[in-house]
Amino acid sequence: MNAVVKEKDFAKEGGHFYDAKTGEPRYTIVGKNGKERNTTIRDAREHGYVVSVTTILKQAAAPNLIKWFKEQVAKAAFLQPPREGESEQDFIARTLPLAEEVSRKARDRGTDIHGAIEKLDRHGPYAAHVDAFFEAIGSWCGIMDWDSERSFASQKYGYGGKLDLSCPGFVLDAKTTDKPLEDLKLWPDHRRQLAAYRMGLDQPDARCAIVYVRADVAQARVIEVTPDELEQGWREFLALRDYYYFSNRLELPK
Repeated sequence: MNAVVKEKDFAKEGGHFYDAKTGEPRYTIVGKNGKERNTTIRDAREHGYVVSVTTILKQAAAPNLIKWFKEQVAKAAFLQPPREGESEQDFIARTLPLAEEVSRKARDRGTDIHGAIEKLDRHGPYAAHVDAFFEAIGSWCGIMDWDSERSFASQKYGYGGKLDLSCPGFVLDAKTTDKPLEDLKLWPDHRRQLAAYRMGLDQPDARCAIVYVRADVAQARVIEVTPDELEQGWREFLALRDYYYFSNRLELPK
C-alpha cells in the first residue's frame, strides 16, 4: 500500500511536511539546541519527510486569492478615506493594516466554522452551519458516516496532506465564503488539490467535491469535480510537484 493514513489528527494549518512512513504531520521539529522550531527542507532531506499538498499548490499563482485581497484593500480605503493633510505614504500605512485585519477576521471565522465541521460540533456557535454542511452532503451522495481530518503520506508520489472529509470512494474539501452560493464555481487549485488527495490515498476513482459553506448564514452547496477536471488537475499537480522538487534540489520519488 502506498498511502499511510493517520486519522483524527486535529492540527493547525500551515504544516508543510509529513512523515513518509507513518503519515504523521511533521510541522515542527526539535532542533539541536533542544528547542522546537518549524520543519525545514533540510530536515525533510535528513528524515525522509514528504512535502504537503498545500505547499506544492502554492507553486502556482492564485489569482482568485489575490483578487480577494485587493478587494479588501479597496474596501478599507473606501471606508477610511484619506484624512485632511494626510500624506500618501501615511494613508497607505494606515489602510493596509485595516485590510489585513478584515482578512484576518474572515480567516478566523472560516477557521472556526471549519473546525466545527471537522469535530462534528452540533452544539457550538456554528451548529447550524454544521447541520447545513451535512445536509448538503447527504443530498449529494446519501453518505453521512465520514472520517474527518485524516492525514496521509504517499511514498509513491512524494507528498502528504490532511483531508477535511473522506470515506471509501469519496473525498471532500470544505470552503467558507461570504458570497451567495449560486454565484460560486470551482477554481483550478480545487481540481489540483482533490486530485492529489485521491491519488495520495490510492483511491484513483474516488468522487471528489468542494463543499461551500456560507459564513454569514447557515447554508451549504456541494460542487462535484468531474472526472475530466480531476484528470486535468492531476496532470497540473504533478507538474507543480516536479517544479517544487527540482527548484529545491530534492530527489523525485521513483
